[in-house]
Amino acid sequence: MVFKIAITQPAVFIISYLCAKLLYMLKIGHRGTKGHIAENTLEFFAKAIVLGANGIELDVHVCATCEIVVMHDFTVNRTTNGSGNVSEFTLHQLKELTIEGKYLVPTLKEVLNTISNKVFINIELKGSGTAQPVAAILTDFINNKGFITENLIVSSFNYNELQEFKNCNTGIPIGVLTENSIEEAAAWAEKLSAKAIHPYFELLTKENIFQMQQAGYRVMAWTVNEHEDIAKMKLYRVDGIISDYPERL
Repeated sequence: MVFKIAITQPAVFIISYLCAKLLYMLKIGHRGTKGHIAENTLEFFAKAIVLGANGIELDVHVCATCEIVVMHDFTVNRTTNGSGNVSEFTLHQLKELTIEGKYLVPTLKEVLNTISNKVFINIELKGSGTAQPVAAILTDFINNKGFITENLIVSSFNYNELQEFKNCNTGIPIGVLTENSIEEAAAWAEKLSAKAIHPYFELLTKENIFQMQQAGYRVMAWTVNEHEDIAKMKLYRVDGIISDYPERL
């Protein structure tokens, strides 16, 4: 006996929505491919795309000669063969350092030129004074190099820097990062007219994700590395997952 299941129009819509949600979920390589070493380097941003990422996340600071450079920490100690504060190095001095013995510290402009419009780009403002120069760089790439505003987002734990970025009136979406409180992040998101909230994944439940999305925010979970946690975030239908291992997404 063959059973036929009648699928109503609303059911078709729901199925289509869920498939689209999974298909277009942002798979974001954390610092490129942090799980494969050489984080925040041109080579490993490119590798993230090869591994299936449709987005990359990177961190920026201002160096002593006012260029925007890509590095997570406030010092070069952990990732390079040098030591000292990023802000105290000139760009020339930073370019003399090596990461894992062969990779170089990139500037934001170098990353944007390398990645182009291939994927979504999440720029995290780490150091103080980054908002205005990042806004200027991104505005130039949008106006003169065909970058799409919707393919960019600027995020930070430093809400003062996000406010400075908003004051630049670039139209580029803002994402509010949080490690401790979704409620606080949501309050700042409202104040800043942010488009996204980026919570530490262990703060997330199906209910609070739904509430944030109903309020109009995209939810980007970080940093999700284990298969079980990735599966849970997909089940909860987050808008994006930031991972050290983009190939697992």
